[in-house]
Amino acid sequence: MANEAKPCPCDIGDRSDYGGLGQEVQIEHVKAYIVKPSAASDKAVIVFQDIFGWELPNTRYMADMLAANGYIAVCPDFFVGKEAWSPTKDWSTFQDWLKDKKPTEINKEVDAVLKYLKEQCGAKRIGTVGFCWGGVATHYVALQYPEIKAGVSVYGIVRERDDRYALKSPTLFIFAESDNVIPLDQVSSLEAKLKEKCTVDYQVKIFPGQTHGFVHRKREDINPADKPQIEEARKDMLNWLNKYI
Repeated sequence: MANEAKPCPCDIGDRSDYGGLGQEVQIEHVKAYIVKPSAASDKAVIVFQDIFGWELPNTRYMADMLAANGYIAVCPDFFVGKEAWSPTKDWSTFQDWLKDKKPTEINKEVDAVLKYLKEQCGAKRIGTVGFCWGGVATHYVALQYPEIKAGVSVYGIVRERDDRYALKSPTLFIFAESDNVIPLDQVSSLEAKLKEKCTVDYQVKIFPGQTHGFVHRKREDINPADKPQIEEARKDMLNWLNKYI
């Protein structure tokens, strides 16, 4: 999902049959997948799903990767029980499907997850990572929650808010050069406006030749030509979180 105005007609890509190392829990009104590192940690990351939902194995794989690097990782169902998008659905119905699943209307769920991480998991420093729909959500949370220490928005931009450049936490934006959903002029505009208006650290990085979804929906084991950039983007994500959390 590129932005609220032109959402993502994106391909599910290399859907993984990955099972996940974590467990499913109930956080107030929200179901969530949570995975913890092998050693005790007071650092946590909220993982925002793409349009294919919180159960997508590819996204859980990313949560497990975060846990392997020392973070409590939680991937909540931000659709709150509503049906996720499916590759078999008709794209002409996408706007209607999206109406009650806007990535800028998630405060109630974010508040519940933050409370859970602090009170039940002992988290003291919390960051965010999001993909596609979740990239927009990550950008949105960076505008709303100063307590978030860092965010990584992967192919997603908030476009319909006047305060969209007023980041309150350091944010890394990762984009694909050949993304048919987020044209490069949108990325250039974002970077120029952030330079003009943003008062916290940020970075905008474009990966040449890559397409929408490459960081989490392309499997590096079956895309050898893309493997270096997939791994670089994931390393960038971890380095950004490690720097600020």
